[in-house]
Amino acid sequence: MKATAGTPSILRDLRSLKVAVIHPQDQDGEELLAQLQRIGCDVEVFWPRLDSLPPGTGLVVMAVRPETLAITFPWLGASCAPPVIPVVTYENPITIEAVLRLNAFATIPSPVRSFGLLTAIAVALTQCKASRTRERYIERLEQKQANLRVIQQAKRIVMSARNVSEDEAYQMLRSQAMVKREQIETIASEIVKAHETLSF
Repeated sequence: MKATAGTPSILRDLRSLKVAVIHPQDQDGEELLAQLQRIGCDVEVFWPRLDSLPPGTGLVVMAVRPETLAITFPWLGASCAPPVIPVVTYENPITIEAVLRLNAFATIPSPVRSFGLLTAIAVALTQCKASRTRERYIERLEQKQANLRVIQQAKRIVMSARNVSEDEAYQMLRSQAMVKREQIETIASEIVKAHETLSF
């Protein structure tokens, strides 16, 4: 695959992409391997088990077959797990449920053809990256809210102990943080923990 200046970065990065293919060595498997190698990916093939991913794996292509439906893949569902693209032979409730469990962003129909594979890879990688960005953003928001709750709790403790206003309590926390060269959240957490210990 030849990259140009206008090529999306996700496509330019495919030559360094390490792909684990969980697929039998049949016609579909051979076509998958050939197409992925033509794109420039570094490919390893496994069947039917893959208990641990090879280091650096950035994508998994998996045949949804009775053999794989009966297997538990320990790495699936981990926060750092790469996206999985299922190769689907049949459309039935069991297959659809399996695809949904894989949290797939794209699928490859069987018989495998050259058309559509590159698009499926690009969509899966892009959506996985976007999903992880959203998750990190949500985690940061949750942490920020938790910090604000701790600061609010510490302010109430200081207000009660020193008989000061909320603004004065906050300034006291802030001054203490500056003196100790700590985050105000850290000072607030220490005050809350100390208060809980003394109250016990």
